[in-house]
Amino acid sequence: MGRDRVILARIGAPHGVRGEVRLKSFAETPADVAAYGPLVTADGRSFTITALRPASGPAPDMFVVRLKGVDDREAAAALTGLDLSVARDRLPDAGEETFYHADLVGLAAATQDGSPLGTVVAVQDYGAGDLLEIRPENGPALLVPFTRAIVPEIDLAGGRIVVDPPPGLIDPEEAS
Repeated sequence: MGRDRVILARIGAPHGVRGEVRLKSFAETPADVAAYGPLVTADGRSFTITALRPASGPAPDMFVVRLKGVDDREAAAALTGLDLSVARDRLPDAGEETFYHADLVGLAAATQDGSPLGTVVAVQDYGAGDLLEIRPENGPALLVPFTRAIVPEIDLAGGRIVVDPPPGLIDPEEAS
């Protein structure tokens, strides 16, 4: 997906038999996901949220939604796992200390002394805050907390980030 689109939600499992699906919203205000109009899949299909309600459970970013044209469980199940995006120009500017995940993916990562770590391939959130997934040229992926202390420099125009990991976070043998 190009930088002209931003993933705003991911379709989860079907909910019930009438075509509703669970939906994880990545919007800053999760319920605003319905306000952006039609959401588009990577293959170009367009979906409009016609009804949205909070899903049961503690996750404020999970909803049960009805999508226009999805009328049964089988059609809903076929959508499981699809990412839904919007055109970047329909979103507000990210601001000075805020970043869209799409802007971070693809950036080169290096330590403060300039040693390359790899490329940011994803931004993960397992509940305790964002983690940058950095894929080195060789070896396993690195998960780095996305905090100002550990990622002190982000140069979107230059296509790079600087990582200042605390001792033990990155094994020098694996990072090279």
